[in-house]
Amino acid sequence: MQLVKVGLCAFGMSGKIFHAPFLKQHPGFFLGAIVERSKEESKIKYPDAKLYRSVEEMLENADVEVVVVNTPVQTHYEYVKMALESGKNVIVEKPFTVKASEAQELVNLAESKNLFLSVYQNRRFDRDYLQVQKIISEGKLGDIKEVEIRFDRFRTEPSAKEHKENPELNGSGSVHDLGSHVVDQATQFFGYPEKLFADVFSMKGETFANDYFEIVLYYKDNLRVRLKSSVFTKEDHFAYKIHGSKGSLLQERSDEQENELGAGAIPTYGEDWTKPLKEADGILNFLNENSETERILTWSEPGNYMNYYQQIYEHIVFGYALPSLGNEVVQNMKIIEAALESSSKGKLIDLN
Repeated sequence: MQLVKVGLCAFGMSGKIFHAPFLKQHPGFFLGAIVERSKEESKIKYPDAKLYRSVEEMLENADVEVVVVNTPVQTHYEYVKMALESGKNVIVEKPFTVKASEAQELVNLAESKNLFLSVYQNRRFDRDYLQVQKIISEGKLGDIKEVEIRFDRFRTEPSAKEHKENPELNGSGSVHDLGSHVVDQATQFFGYPEKLFADVFSMKGETFANDYFEIVLYYKDNLRVRLKSSVFTKEDHFAYKIHGSKGSLLQERSDEQENELGAGAIPTYGEDWTKPLKEADGILNFLNENSETERILTWSEPGNYMNYYQQIYEHIVFGYALPSLGNEVVQNMKIIEAALESSSKGKLIDLN
């Protein structure tokens, strides 16, 4: 098996949970370099990886083919550009960048150097997202007319992460953070909308970055998609509500990969590694071929973030399709920018 050498730009929560475990367990990757500015935590689990004290030092000295830029979003543009100019392929954590114009510039740079640029939209590999995608594609709901996608948390106290909480920093707040997931899910399901209207603010107060948003996406054929997030949600909602001409789907956000990885689970290559569901996580109510109503409880199949890295590997080795192309996610950044503009001006934004 061809071995692909990878460098990791940071070893915080993202590096420890979403990237390093999968790179270690996938037989086609070798995690050869990790940046830790002051600590040496990575040496315990990844002793074969050379430790560097800065991204600049790693790019200058490390023998790697792919660089994972998983630093705070405010640094993404700088580090992705630096990696591309060093001749490295890049995986960049979501959100892609602070500004859509920065994202587009990086996409153009990657293309000019014949390098790939992929955004780590890992929620495309969540069990709940995959279940909604499957049922929509099967046509059981008919023509989709109304959709709500939520990503809620109960975090009433601010985190210690300055890049996420400081309202003075561009790219901080929930719209760039959780919004990058639900916007991506909406565009994957339904494409790019025609217009939007948004309400964005901080429930914790003006001294903190936005922690609440509601974005209404306007599509042709009278489809409306509402994206919502709040950090004051103690009780779970159905995260997806899909209503069509033939029926409805209510789906919980049931994927536990992040929690299991945080608790120390080790992902395995080539098989499902997450714990099975203990109960149904969805409700499907629809008209069958005989126009009779069927209401059933649904069970989603396991998701697996390893499949993202498998697709990256297959792209490198076999030339297969690249997951989460930068060009796709530039469109998401435009929606996020338009949502912030809509909220600040209190007006409908035409995305065309």
